[in-house]
Amino acid sequence: SRTMLSQDEIDKCREAFERFDKDASGTIDAWELKETLKAMGQNPTDEEVFQMLNEVDDDGSGGIEFPEFLKVIEQQKAKLALDSDESDMIDAFVAMGGNADKTGVVEAEKLRRTIKAFELTIDIDRLIEETDTDGSGEIDYDEFKEMLR
Repeated sequence: SRTMLSQDEIDKCREAFERFDKDASGTIDAWELKETLKAMGQNPTDEEVFQMLNEVDDDGSGGIEFPEFLKVIEQQKAKLALDSDESDMIDAFVAMGGNADKTGVVEAEKLRRTIKAFELTIDIDRLIEETDTDGSGEIDYDEFKEMLR
C-alpha cells in the first residue's frame, strides 16, 4: 500500500522509533508509543494509545514494529486532515450564516446568491432542491455538508 508519508516524514518516524526502542528489540510497547508520539508533537491519551496499538498490532504481539508504527502515524495524519476539512466546512457554514457549533441554518437564497456572485460552476439550484427536501428554504449543517461533498 502506498504511503501518505513523505520520505522525510518516514525518516523522522524511524528516528523517533529508534530513539524510543530503548532495548533495540525492533518493537515499541504502548508506553514507548505514547512517548514517541509526544516527541513528535502529539498528545494522545492512554485510551487513544491503546486504541492505536490495537488497530495496528497485526500479529497481536502487544508491541509495535516499525511498519505498524508508520501505520499509526498515517492514521493520525489522515485524522488531522479530516479534522481540518471539517473546520473549513464549519467556517464556510458560519460565513453563510450558520453557527460555529453547527446549529442554525443557512438561507438557501443567500447560498444561491453567493455561489452565483463567485461565478462558481455549481448547479446550486439543483443542489438546493435535492438538499432542502422539506422546501423550507433553510439548510442546516448536515445538509450543508452533504451538499458540498
